[in-house]
Amino acid sequence: MVDVFDEVEEQLRSDRYRTLALKALPWIGAATVAVVIGVGGYWGWTTYQTKEAAKASETYQAALETMGREGPAKGFPAMEAVSKGGASGYRALALMHMGGIRLEEGKTADAVRYFDEAAKLSSDPVIGDLARLKSALALMDTASFKDIEARLTPLAGEKSPYRVNAKEALAFAKLQGGDLKGAREDFSVLANLLDNNSEGVRQRSQAAMQMIDSGSAKDLAAVVKASIALPPPATMPIAPQPAPNSAQ
Repeated sequence: MVDVFDEVEEQLRSDRYRTLALKALPWIGAATVAVVIGVGGYWGWTTYQTKEAAKASETYQAALETMGREGPAKGFPAMEAVSKGGASGYRALALMHMGGIRLEEGKTADAVRYFDEAAKLSSDPVIGDLARLKSALALMDTASFKDIEARLTPLAGEKSPYRVNAKEALAFAKLQGGDLKGAREDFSVLANLLDNNSEGVRQRSQAAMQMIDSGSAKDLAAVVKASIALPPPATMPIAPQPAPNSAQ
């Protein structure tokens, strides 16, 4: 009799598992489909991004050649076309060129707008922070020290790729704002940098301290512009070009 009950219980258990399996089957199938769709979607998106980056790279290089051949003003429309493309890194670089062109034309407000837009677009601090630094430098002659300080202070942190440039710009901003004591203290720190890549910064800082000590800290606008000028964004490293077969 015990064996009969065991067989019945086993049969009931088997039926119960079968019922549960049949109920779960649609959910398992749906999950499997979702995974397949997710993987396929990710592959499709990365492929699309690679193609867009390749296209943007070609357009950006063509715009640089146009600027070099016909001049910045005539190259502006080409850069503007890049700025409206799909790859955010190249869009940011193009916007920085546009800002540089407008700055040379004396259109500071437009230049700052382009620099700020480039900073928002790029998640790469090498590009984004450079745009923020250029925006701050463009405003050195017109904005208050408080505004310049607010823009430069985040760029002077130890993890910022342009911390030395930002600290130097802050020192010149203090000098321009009449804070000779604070400026000299900052220049003193910069003059003692051990980084071999900061030789120019050390020399400028020593010259600024001599100017402060001699009481000849005048015509600061020209000094600031000459001292903290930065290279154009084309000299900055950008993302590697995609392999030829990935751009097909």
